[in-house]
Amino acid sequence: MAKTGIDLFLDLLADHGVRYIFGNPGSTELPLNDALTRDDRIHYVLGLQEVPVMAMADGFSMASGELGVVNLHACPGLGNAMGMLYNAFREGTPLLVTAGQQDRRLYFDEPILGGEMVEVTRAWTKWSVEVQRVENLPSAVRRAVQVALTPPTGPVFLSLPVDMQMEFVESLDLDLSPIKIPNSRVRPPKAALEQAVEVLHLARNPAILAGSRVTERGANSALVEFAETLGAPVITESGTTHGRLAFPSDHPLYGQGLPPWAPEIHERLKEFDVIFVTGMDLFRLYIHYDPDQAIPRHLKLVHLDESPREIGKNFPVEVGIVGDTLAGIQLLTSRLQAMMTEQQRVKVQQRTAQWTAIHEKSRLKLKEQIEAEREVMPLTPLCFMEAIGRVLPDNVAVVEEAVTTTNTTLERLGYLKDPKGYFGHRGWGLGWGLGVTLGAQLAWPERKVLGILGEGAMMYGIQGLWSAVKYQIPATIIVPNNAQYNILKICAQGMGLSGALTGRYEGMDLIGPEYDLVQMASSMGMRAVRVTTADDLSEAIKESFLIAEPMLIDTPISRETGKKLNYG
Repeated sequence: MAKTGIDLFLDLLADHGVRYIFGNPGSTELPLNDALTRDDRIHYVLGLQEVPVMAMADGFSMASGELGVVNLHACPGLGNAMGMLYNAFREGTPLLVTAGQQDRRLYFDEPILGGEMVEVTRAWTKWSVEVQRVENLPSAVRRAVQVALTPPTGPVFLSLPVDMQMEFVESLDLDLSPIKIPNSRVRPPKAALEQAVEVLHLARNPAILAGSRVTERGANSALVEFAETLGAPVITESGTTHGRLAFPSDHPLYGQGLPPWAPEIHERLKEFDVIFVTGMDLFRLYIHYDPDQAIPRHLKLVHLDESPREIGKNFPVEVGIVGDTLAGIQLLTSRLQAMMTEQQRVKVQQRTAQWTAIHEKSRLKLKEQIEAEREVMPLTPLCFMEAIGRVLPDNVAVVEEAVTTTNTTLERLGYLKDPKGYFGHRGWGLGWGLGVTLGAQLAWPERKVLGILGEGAMMYGIQGLWSAVKYQIPATIIVPNNAQYNILKICAQGMGLSGALTGRYEGMDLIGPEYDLVQMASSMGMRAVRVTTADDLSEAIKESFLIAEPMLIDTPISRETGKKLNYG
């Protein structure tokens, strides 16, 4: 039976279980959209601009663990999406990004909308290729999906010439074997495990640094048992890469997050003698500060990762372990448990009790600070976040793109009990949060999904509100509105820039005029309210959880600037 190239493309994706294609079409994508009019296996989710399109696919893929599929419009559409592609690359999100290329018969004439998309995407993908022959399309799709989903996971790109999409070919003459993902769970080497156990076993004051890939490899429960076996606090990765929560924040050994600046990381870690690192990049920092030695030199690092590239990349390690995250943690735990003496178990209990007391004291201090700010208006960031946290259900999913407001407060208060339900910004390309919130809600229709998104970041992908209404995606969008790019003011002060040190900033205040997010959301058919008090914010969130439609809640907060981020 003769089929077109785009028919073969959809067959392979549907057989693999793909449910959604997120897209914004143009002339070079019309064969795809036309084919979908007679194919109900895959749903097309329309976005009005490429930023929310890419971000929705990103959020869907991160939440579901499945392949996210994106279709963009030639070179301009790809150009609009590049910031979100960078985010997905930094996250390691398995996305299949496609774009229609101009007709091959026009190539020599340098046609409008055409260009070198493969070269443009190569730096931020695992694999990028243009499919020149329809006969190669099945192999290209299989390879792309396998590359995207094989650790270290990440986005891939296929350029699809429009005439190739429309070309007929006898499908019986092609190899249409289904996409198969190899089992990538490789057991770490025995010798490396034994060396690591010896170092951890002799540690006087160990700690654990854990990051996003613990969650993405399903190793959260294993990490809890490992931490309890070792009696060590679990500290999450710095805010610059704090994408997924590796450890439940209400656990007594939850050690909160690392600060984002090298001198403060050094100060936080100097009391430990051994640190076990897993599931994170060590480190990807943001602003240079002296001294720049984030890891104290006396520390012994035991680093487990599935990518050999990450081990010893920036800091020397005592023991490097290459292998599956879940299997590695489980094997280390069982070996430690088997060799522990009764005296060592007592020490573990003592360490656990000590860290439990320290963490509880820190939480009480934070609560006291919130109470001291309770009457301040507009709301302080702490009171804003506490008003959210107090009404969150245990299985909520939270997406954060408001770094100077959120400030890991929900974690520090112990409100995030399910690590899988947290999504923070790793690439820091703005406009990500709204789309990710919608994509996660599509992946998890049974869960409440809440996005806490700065008013500045919202404007990079504001068109996503339309998609939320069109597809009745019942996510809750909360905006802490301080009418400024506060993170830039903090960075400017940290860099010692003269204007910032005297409170003068150019291009960082979103006033004159201020934009009205409630009116924008309402114009697209979304329920939207503006609240000013903590209690009204809590009530609005509870209302949003009761309705089967999206809702935006805009809340003015303090416009004080210049406070450094506080992660514990």
